[in-house]
Amino acid sequence: MSARLHVDVSEGTLASGTELDLPREAAHHALGVLRSREGDTLVLFDGRGGEWPSTIVAAGRRDARVRIERHDPLERESPLAVTLAVSLLASDAMEVAIRKSVELGVAAIAPVAAARSQGATRGGGNVERWRRIAIAACEQCGRNRIPAIEAARPLAEWFATRERSRTGYVFVPGAAPLPRSIAAATALDLLVGPEGGWTTDEMAAAERAGLALASMGPRVLRADTACVTALALVQSAAGDLG
Repeated sequence: MSARLHVDVSEGTLASGTELDLPREAAHHALGVLRSREGDTLVLFDGRGGEWPSTIVAAGRRDARVRIERHDPLERESPLAVTLAVSLLASDAMEVAIRKSVELGVAAIAPVAAARSQGATRGGGNVERWRRIAIAACEQCGRNRIPAIEAARPLAEWFATRERSRTGYVFVPGAAPLPRSIAAATALDLLVGPEGGWTTDEMAAAERAGLALASMGPRVLRADTACVTALALVQSAAGDLG
């Protein structure tokens, strides 16, 4: 299987039968990380849909040129568009949650600052790093579209701006399981909380914002584990894991 590589280029840059000098970061990844050499094949994608099988026609120490063979209109997106709103977590846990959520087909990730969040917003959070993690996950798992990664914002602001009529669940221990009706969903929001749990006020605000309570089982999960579990549950019921 050819290595996959995201290239950040303008629309129309990738075209069948043309040659392209890989952007510096992409060339470094191809040559220094993937250890690709002249004659090797790569699969390029720009996040706009589909992928481009290509061949390295020239490779230096820091630069590489590829010939783009064709466009394959392959999509590996879930039919269930899930926005995961996740309380800011400690750095390592947040990165795991983002990486695994992308692998499980999340459509968008909205980091939120709750009363017991472990991570700091730092002016919106490290959104550029989070996006790089999402891109790397897409390279690994075969997705050709990069999920939207929002800047961190207060939980109350996310509540105020979400579409109240949109299906949504907040996960808390002791609640009822996800209803069978979820199998018919095409889009929904999932809210996964901090390690310390939601406050009473936050739970009340979640219900006012139109979110239903749901459980992921009898055990209390770490927040990063909860993100993976929640996505696996809804993707199995209404997405592409069933």
